[in-house]
Amino acid sequence: MKNFGFSSIKTRVIDYDRNNKSVSEYILEREPSFALCIGCGGCAATCSAARFTDMSLRKINILIKRGENDEVRRLMNKCMLCGKCTLVCPRGVNTRNVIFLTQQAYRKLDNYAV
Repeated sequence: MKNFGFSSIKTRVIDYDRNNKSVSEYILEREPSFALCIGCGGCAATCSAARFTDMSLRKINILIKRGENDEVRRLMNKCMLCGKCTLVCPRGVNTRNVIFLTQQAYRKLDNYAV
């Protein structure tokens, strides 16, 4: 077969039934405003850490709700907890508390050292 200069990649399928949503449930019990997030990206646009790293609070929120915890573990430690995201959130989500609760959830639920 000829090489046409591109390659096909494996499709990414999200299996919501197999993903671990315990972290999301832990956060929602303690921070009800987390459910109000509409994924607008205001938090990601104002994020200081995002300017220098691949950190994105919008991405973290979406991944937590999906139950995709491996990527969240990698990203959440890049947050500088400056609070800009909380100030610009149109829905009033306490995003700093979401980060704190995420770290707490990994320590309690998965015995994961943050």
